[in-house]
Amino acid sequence: MTNLWIVLLCLAAAGLLIGLLYRMQRKHVPFTKRVFAALGIGVGFGALLQLIFGVDHSVVKSVNDWLSIAGTGYVKLLQMVVIPLIFVSIISAIIHVQSKTGLGKMSATIIGILVGTTAIAAVIAISVSLFFGLSSIDIQAGEQEVARGEYLDTKVEEVKDLTLPQQVLEFIPVNPFLDMTGARRTSTIAVVVFAAFIGVAALGVIRKKPEHGKMFMSIIDALHAVVMRMVTIVLRLTPYGVFALMTKVVSTTAPAEILKLGEFVVASYVALALMLLVHALMLAVSGISPIGYFKRSLSTLAFSFTSRSSAGAIPMNIETQVDRLGVPQSFANFSATFGASIGQNGCAGIYPAMLAIMIAPSAGINPLDLGFLAQLVAVVAISSFGVAGVGGGATFAALIVLSSMNLPVALAGLLISVEPLIDMGRTLVNVNGSMTAGVLSSRWLGHWDREKFNKGL
Repeated sequence: MTNLWIVLLCLAAAGLLIGLLYRMQRKHVPFTKRVFAALGIGVGFGALLQLIFGVDHSVVKSVNDWLSIAGTGYVKLLQMVVIPLIFVSIISAIIHVQSKTGLGKMSATIIGILVGTTAIAAVIAISVSLFFGLSSIDIQAGEQEVARGEYLDTKVEEVKDLTLPQQVLEFIPVNPFLDMTGARRTSTIAVVVFAAFIGVAALGVIRKKPEHGKMFMSIIDALHAVVMRMVTIVLRLTPYGVFALMTKVVSTTAPAEILKLGEFVVASYVALALMLLVHALMLAVSGISPIGYFKRSLSTLAFSFTSRSSAGAIPMNIETQVDRLGVPQSFANFSATFGASIGQNGCAGIYPAMLAIMIAPSAGINPLDLGFLAQLVAVVAISSFGVAGVGGGATFAALIVLSSMNLPVALAGLLISVEPLIDMGRTLVNVNGSMTAGVLSSRWLGHWDREKFNKGL
């Protein structure tokens, strides 16, 4: 039997599994259950493909290439609505906030939580790395790792020698329409800044020229309703996208590569799990049930895990916060959009700190030096501003931190073989951190709807 017929047979099997997911939808099986069913089916189908054909077989590549229409296509559809959603949602959030004082408190609290938890994530990453005794000296580089290191050496030119004021200036959108295309690594936060500027200006118009303000609010409300309807349409495809994405991850991840860097993978997930525990403790201390919170946010976390895109998860993030977690629309809009580009606990907190501890010995630095550790935590927290919420965000965060600490960035390429596996957990923690920021900020400022939270299931 030729490879073509084998590919067609595999695709037919995938079609039957997708048909099963569609049947579950027609039977009105709850959304969360369908997402987790897709996750499990994807894991099983991907493992079967790898067991039969191996990781690099042409059949596996062809099957994943066709399934990417459902997987990558779904993520692209979400990314398609991200910028319009951010733009309209931020403006809507600002013009519906009762006062500028409320706007200032809300944004400051959300940003404070995001950056503060990133500093905590750095401390956790440092502790776990030291506990496991991680060191890049013990890792052997192959051709793929060497090539990755050379690539990182070229990318560092984009971020090295940038002072903190220069990094802040990168957030200002000189051409906001260019940033709406995602042309820069700070494009997401630049769109947030532009939308916030329009929103604040609109507040002045509403106060001084009520008739114009009322018209503008009507236009924004209509645009917001249309964009949210687009989001709803795309989100219906979530189970199919999760199935395809998970199939690719499992079928193309070689167990040998995982075993080679198994200690780093285990250490990474221990650190990520501890960060989730910190989120849970913050919720519990604030009088919010962590168990109830995670039950209500499982589907969004499952998507973020498989998609590896914090920005792509923004639509689900907002919907979950508003419909299931009792967070007001304005808080949800701010926390989800800010959380995709500021203070990402996984990509900007845990990952760069672990790399720095691993690489320090090879640069002749004692990783137990308190001065080095204090500087590392500060650099991680500060550099967490403007980290891209799509693939590559963790790389840029690592480049900024490592170059700021005068550490060799090329050694980060040693982890390329397990990068997708770790990135799944990092993205989940990123998204959970932004949802936690929305829930906590609304709770602390007295806007959290406990009754709606209790009905969230």
